Parts: sequence; structure tokens; C-alpha cells
Amino acid sequence: MDRISAMRLFVRIVERGSFAQAARDLKTPRPTATHAIQHLEADLEVRLLERTTRTVRPTLDGTLYYERCIRLLADLDEVESVFRNAEPRGPLRVDMQGTLARFFVLPALPEFIARYPGISLNLSEADRMVDLITEGVDCVLRAGNLSDSSLIGRRVAMLEQVTLASPAYLERFGVPASPDDLAGHRMVAYTASATGQPYPLEFAADGAQRDVPLPYDVVVRGAEIYTASGVAGLGLIQVPRYRVEPQIAAGQLVPVLEAFSPPPMEVSVLYPQSRHLSPRVRVFIDWLADLFRSAQG
Repeated sequence: MDRISAMRLFVRIVERGSFAQAARDLKTPRPTATHAIQHLEADLEVRLLERTTRTVRPTLDGTLYYERCIRLLADLDEVESVFRNAEPRGPLRVDMQGTLARFFVLPALPEFIARYPGISLNLSEADRMVDLITEGVDCVLRAGNLSDSSLIGRRVAMLEQVTLASPAYLERFGVPASPDDLAGHRMVAYTASATGQPYPLEFAADGAQRDVPLPYDVVVRGAEIYTASGVAGLGLIQVPRYRVEPQIAAGQLVPVLEAFSPPPMEVSVLYPQSRHLSPRVRVFIDWLADLFRSAQG
């Protein structure tokens, strides 16, 4: 294994915390990976990794070498793509919220694959905030307010949101004309993954945001079950409009309080501050930005 390949392997081992996981990611036999790191340490005359039966972590020298490696490898990828006029190549692991993937990304993904055939995509779905470094994820696509300061974010969309309820719910509790009419109403409680606390309903009134917490009978975490709870008549819900167009058209959900719409939901692509963007990550983020721009007209 040449020095550059060994550096890429070392970076992946540090990020995954595992020889086996890194070797699998880079499609390298495990014995080859072990041998390459041994040679790298011998050439540098330093110990880069501390190995136990359960974990692998960098030494102090290994941490310094890792930081230099990620900058050098990112620069190398960019230089090669410019001077060789080469298309971005290599593995790209992306984590997305399921509804964003299903409604926006997956239908358009064949176009991205045709444009960049050298990129090998590995997609996963989660509503939680994954640890990009330790889980080996290059970037994530998320909706909502994001506060993780260890990540760099690029906003790619602002999605219209709407307040809804089922016809059965409105027949029982009445149709509110303003947020002041919500006394006696109920909501489906959607909990924040970071705090475990339910989000209040949010309304725009007189140029300001107004938060209205309501009583609830059910607490959920997950976009699909949240929408389904609204259809079942369990309370008011607030979701991006794109997600519930079929249910609105079918009469399963009815928009209410449209003059007091919730603030739009931000959609962002996030990646670690410690990583310089490789060409394959950069083109994917640019493609996502164009995709959402087109989808919103």
C-alpha cells in the first residue's frame, strides 16, 4: 500500500475507531490494513494508534498526524480533480431524514448517479443527530433548528409549514379562527431528540412568533407516526406542507389557522468542521442545493 493510501486508511481508522470498520469502508482486507499501519508507524518512528481488545484511538502523535492528514488529503483530492479534469470519485456516506429522502432526494438520485458515476453512495436514515466522525458519515441532511456547533451547515431550503387536524378532531373540538381560540384544544406532542421535551405549536402573529403549548394525549418521535397521529384525530399537528399534500387532497387532514402559519422549516446539509470538503462531498451538497431550489420553484 502506498503512502497516500495508508494515510487514507489511517484517517478512516481514527474516525471509525476500528480497524475492521475502516477496512470494510475502504474495501481493504483486514490483514492488509493492519500491515499498512504497522509500516506507517515504522516509517514515521512514532506510535500512531493505541489498540485494545475493544477500541482503537489515536495517540497524541496520532491526533496531530490525523489533523495534518485530513487537510493534505482534501487538498490532494481537489488538486487532482482540477489538473486531471477528473470527475469526483470514491465512497460517499450520507445520512438523511426519511421524509426528505423519500419526497425529494431519492426520486432525483438517478440523475446524480448518472452525472457522477465514480461516486459510490451509501445512504442511511435517522431522525437523531448522528456522530459523523465516529460513525464514518460524510454529511447529513436535516430539517429543523440545528445547534451542534461542531458541525458546519449550509442551508438548502426553507419549507412552508402548515397546521392541520383531522375532520373528526375538528368536529369534536371546533375550528379555531386564531391562536386565541386554542383553549380546550389538544396537540400531538412531538419531542425533541436533544431534550426529550415536546415542541409547542408555533404561529406567526403581528410579525412575531408565538409559541402555544397545548395538552396532549400522545407523545411521538418520528415524522411518519406524527402525521399518522394527526390523521387519527389525536390532536393538532404542524408539518411541512409537502409531506401532507396527499392527506389534504384525500380529506384526511384539514389546514387550519392559515393566516397564522408556523415559521418555515429550515433544511440544511451538515458536515464536520474538522474536515475539508472533498470534491465528492462538495458536488453532492451543490446538487442538493440545486435540487431543493428547483423543487420550490
